[in-house]
Amino acid sequence: MTADIDTKMVRVRLVLQTARCSLAHENLNDPTPISSCDAQFNHLLAQRTQIGRAIDAMTVAILVPTPRSATLLAGVESR
Repeated sequence: MTADIDTKMVRVRLVLQTARCSLAHENLNDPTPISSCDAQFNHLLAQRTQIGRAIDAMTVAILVPTPRSATLLAGVESR
């Protein structure tokens, strides 16, 4: 099951990186924006930021609270 999840994560990362490259290419081909007036440019920047955050979130280690022992009354580890 872990291999299946790893495969899917690789696919998701590839899709996000492809989308980021596509947005970068679209930004390069856009004419120079007029200061604070180009809604399309601002939208592309927002999308690029969202994709970058999604890629970053995929690489961050996640701490999942786990019981200290296998009993129902065990406390949760906190770090």
